Amino acid sequence: MLNTSGATAPLVWSDPFSIELGWLDANGHLNMAYYHVMFDRTVDLALEMIGLGDSYRDKHNASVFNVETHVVYRREVQAHDKVSVSFQLLSRDQKRLHVFQTMVLEDGELAATSESLFVHVDLNERRSAAIPADAGAAADAMIEAHKAAGEPPMAGRRISPLS
Repeated sequence: MLNTSGATAPLVWSDPFSIELGWLDANGHLNMAYYHVMFDRTVDLALEMIGLGDSYRDKHNASVFNVETHVVYRREVQAHDKVSVSFQLLSRDQKRLHVFQTMVLEDGELAATSESLFVHVDLNERRSAAIPADAGAAADAMIEAHKAAGEPPMAGRRISPLS
């Protein structure tokens, strides 16, 4: 499903997702939960590319948890639309990954963005833990490659207080 040309490929893109009728809400457009499903599926595949996916979790009893996400909905997604999701690794530190994603319709129009902070967790202790050196090196290579895409203009946004 994912562009698996390697961790150093510029931006990772999912194959198109088809919108399932059961994913629509009472307003006739994509329920917000399913934006997260598609963003999350793309994260899972990208984590595999840097060595922090399902096989890593099973072998080391450690994983990556999402601790914060900010989604901006730009355009309605409706039944029978197809969208692709990007994954851009912006930065990392010893324990955390900072990710920016876009969801784009077939016509190229931006449907949504998602900015997230992930933390590496030791599942025995249920506490944050350092990212292993090999995964850290793969993440650093991905960050360096993703710099070619530039800083996403919507990264770092916050919700401003209402007056």
